[in-house]
Amino acid sequence: MNVAALVPDVAPDAAPVVSALPRTGGAFGDLVDAAGAVLGTADGAERAFAAHRGGLQEMVVERARADIALQIAAASAQRVTQGLQTLLGMQI
Repeated sequence: MNVAALVPDVAPDAAPVVSALPRTGGAFGDLVDAAGAVLGTADGAERAFAAHRGGLQEMVVERARADIALQIAAASAQRVTQGLQTLLGMQI
């Protein structure tokens, strides 16, 4: 039988250099703010139509733009949530 001594790993002498990540935390907030602004514009177009100051076509176009912006914001939130769940579900 051959028995060898176990040698533990040795920590490196120099600490690793960690660089800061670029700031991207505000991107999702900017997306939500933009969707809120588009929703506000659509509400204004609906009020103008109800007050006989705006046209039906403008109201419909603004509402469609608002719906698309809301769908994009919801899809982005869902993707962020899925990514976060994947990271939190990893076994370390």
